[in-house]
Amino acid sequence: MPQIFAKKARLADGWAQNVLLDVKDGRIVGLRTGVAGGATGGETSVDCLLPALANLHSHTFQRAMAGMTEYRAAGRESFWTWRTLMYRFLDRLTPEQVQAIAALVFVEMQEAGYASVGEFHYVHHQLGGQRYDDLAELSARIAAAADQTGIGLTLLPVLYTYGGAGQQALAGGQLRFGNDPAQFLELVSAAQGAVAALPDDAQVGIAPHSLRATCPSDLAQVLAQTPQGPVHMHISEQPAEVEQISTWLGARPVEWLLQNADVNERWCLIHATHMTQAETIGLAKSKAVAGLCPITEANLGDGPFNGPAYLTAQGRFGVGSDSNVRISLTEELRTLEYSQRLRDVERNVMVLGEGSVGETLYLGAATGGAQAVGRDAGEIRIGALADLVAIDSQHVSLCALGDDKLLDGLCFAASDAVVTDVWSAGRHQVQNGRHVARDAVERAYRGAVAALVADL
Repeated sequence: MPQIFAKKARLADGWAQNVLLDVKDGRIVGLRTGVAGGATGGETSVDCLLPALANLHSHTFQRAMAGMTEYRAAGRESFWTWRTLMYRFLDRLTPEQVQAIAALVFVEMQEAGYASVGEFHYVHHQLGGQRYDDLAELSARIAAAADQTGIGLTLLPVLYTYGGAGQQALAGGQLRFGNDPAQFLELVSAAQGAVAALPDDAQVGIAPHSLRATCPSDLAQVLAQTPQGPVHMHISEQPAEVEQISTWLGARPVEWLLQNADVNERWCLIHATHMTQAETIGLAKSKAVAGLCPITEANLGDGPFNGPAYLTAQGRFGVGSDSNVRISLTEELRTLEYSQRLRDVERNVMVLGEGSVGETLYLGAATGGAQAVGRDAGEIRIGALADLVAIDSQHVSLCALGDDKLLDGLCFAASDAVVTDVWSAGRHQVQNGRHVARDAVERAYRGAVAALVADL
């Protein structure tokens, strides 16, 4: 039975010293603290052990676009101009490239300290919208990348039926996304078949893309046919989106969804950036997770989340790397806090009352992210999945800090270079700071993007 010894670990009830974990079938089955004599040499020994986070929102293919949209064109730059290049990119993307890009992204996520991912997967078809012979061809490519890298996968096939609010027709690159509800449910079933070959912790949820890409009747139909598993949806990311939905449906996006769907613990609302106070409190009370993507939201100029009011209402949150322009767990958390400080002209915002901001951010994102992707994880306890990350607390960026300040140092002073080991459901994929499959994955990625960029 694999064992992990940590000089210290952040357990569900606080810090503990000389901790020995027993892992079986991907779960923690034994946990002892204050182990006399420390490591014996028969286990993997690490310095500091933490619950690993889930990356709750990712579009892996966009990783290959990183750096391509940072040139200012004439007129106002926004999410909508960024999307134009993304559609051009889609016109050339092959199944082999989808897999190669996803595998590198999953390696980078694990090296940054993430143990699992919610892959919001919306590229389903060939150019022009023609089906592959296997409807789940590209879903199977994502599953293959997860198998190659060992990351914990929650695959979220996307329902994308319309090109804009008011049931506009799909056009251009959107044709690769398109499914009506019946074909979407067929796709979900086929994706479940592709994921069935992965370890038992892998699963399939659903992702109605956004209110602008579906309609009330289609959304109700799909939800009725998928009563279990995670449900993710983009919502209120951009002011233009809020205006379009308000004009079409007569209510703001979060307001409409809370009134017309059973939003509960299954749900993860991605971004939820532009909310009123009432929407913020309503989302918190629903017990859904706010899926925050601070690096991407900053990159696209979306705006900051309404953090203080949401925390006060006991709202649940997690973080995701979304466009994957930069994959960094530590930077994701600090960008979330810094966005609040810049807006409010105040320090130490994302914490209730007095206390550690780093602890609030890290532990909140650990439990919220696990909920969002449907994993029994986010804490180090008996019975939980062994989604674990080890960091070097003696790294120069952390060595001056006691345990009570360590998560503050991780969030605000350290880089992901402090990560030494990562386990995804007990699979020891990152060792000594490097993913065990990195070399082969990186070679495949370099070949894939060289061909892709040459054709742009």
